[in-house]
Amino acid sequence: MKKIYKLIFACLILSVVGCNDAIDIEQPGRLGADDAFQNVANLQSGLLGAYDFLDNTSEIGYSAAITDESTTGRDNGGQNGNTLNFNINTGNGYAFSVWANNYGAIGMANRLIAAAEGIDRTEDPDLYDHIVGQAYAIRAYSHFQILTHFSTNYEDDSALAGLLLTAPTTDIFASVARSTNGEFYTQINADLAIAASLINGSDASTSGVYFMGQDFITAMRARMAAYRGQYAQADGFAADVLSNYVLADQVQYFAMYDDADFTETIFSLNRENNDSWDGQGTGGGGWAGSLFAFIDATAGGGPFMELSRATFNIMDGTSDVRLSRSVNLAESSIDPTYVTNPNYLNDDVLIVFKYPGTSAQPLHNDLKIFRASEMLLIRAEAAADANQLSEAAAFVKQIRDARFGTPQPSPSYANQTEAFGGILDERRLELLFEGHRWVDLKRLGARGNRTIDRDTKECAVLAGCSLGSGDHRFTLPIPLAEVTANAAAQQNPEY
Repeated sequence: MKKIYKLIFACLILSVVGCNDAIDIEQPGRLGADDAFQNVANLQSGLLGAYDFLDNTSEIGYSAAITDESTTGRDNGGQNGNTLNFNINTGNGYAFSVWANNYGAIGMANRLIAAAEGIDRTEDPDLYDHIVGQAYAIRAYSHFQILTHFSTNYEDDSALAGLLLTAPTTDIFASVARSTNGEFYTQINADLAIAASLINGSDASTSGVYFMGQDFITAMRARMAAYRGQYAQADGFAADVLSNYVLADQVQYFAMYDDADFTETIFSLNRENNDSWDGQGTGGGGWAGSLFAFIDATAGGGPFMELSRATFNIMDGTSDVRLSRSVNLAESSIDPTYVTNPNYLNDDVLIVFKYPGTSAQPLHNDLKIFRASEMLLIRAEAAADANQLSEAAAFVKQIRDARFGTPQPSPSYANQTEAFGGILDERRLELLFEGHRWVDLKRLGARGNRTIDRDTKECAVLAGCSLGSGDHRFTLPIPLAEVTANAAAQQNPEY
């Protein structure tokens, strides 16, 4: 287990954000469990520390750069060069951050769960259960994030996932082999079952979109079942979640990304001024907006990654609120002749506007993890898988009606391939810059006859336009720091 500690130490050296909680004064991870956790209040503080490890900006950044969501911006000085050009190796910073952040959260959750056994539950039994339940949910979520990004095939239970860690580390020099997807799924489901039995409404401060509750558990079960191709289960879970939510209308949708509306938000990672993620800076972590600009989401804010032309072109000229939420139209320079303009990099500037931040701290916004629209799209996938094509189209239409603000024509799918292709197209717009596109193409690209779809003009300055659906770069490499420190950690193919 020495790699977890080496990763945290490397975070300090390399300033990889998200690892700051590993060294905070009186951080539970720096003390023995008996000293750090002596009562329920200590457990509550430790729970907040576990949440603080959770961050998906690296997932957002990698997906945006390697797929067709973003492209080189006007003020790019080499940022994302390797990822844009499909040059992915074991030193990839995104892979390191995904691995380190999630195992940091797993480690903290394990310490909480173990320490809770020695604490008097009768002090506050409801709050005690609520805290421990959330620790199990965090462990389940983080293990699933590891599987999602480091497994070659979500539907193959024998494929390798990551390191399955369910207890605090006692031997930091132990070598630990990767477990299979099947072993991960079994543990994740067990953890979710325990979480569901413990999480309650005992404390108003630990309920809602920023803390893992029953809706979070059901939404995660829906996503995991969909990734596994277990669509009957996925549909049931998604329907259960949707009974508690409605889709945001256009005004609510726009406000959602200013952290001002939570109509369809199931779970978000809270980001506020002066929190532990604040001040981490460009692309470092925590700030999703800093994945795309140096200063702010304006023309003068240093846009180094912009909305891709391929994605912009399928939204341009519509009343779809996702266009005005995704790109700052007032500040962008939209060149209708970009195809023939040799200076298009300077003249055609599409400024990402999904994470503008606030006036006090630009580029710093909540990170959306589960939304009602994803659940609706999972139901569409389930219908397509069952060859219920009109039902799949109806689910997609619901989202379009909400985003356009008026009833839209229903899609028409002649077969399952068209249905899955149409659903992927809708997920491309609906979940833009939320870390889904790379995963979606990996799991559904072949079924929907879709792959990375870059604009020809963008391809001209990059190493290529697309990757085959089975390409090894649809799986992240196990970080070099891990395989160097842990001889038992088998590397993914072709890395």
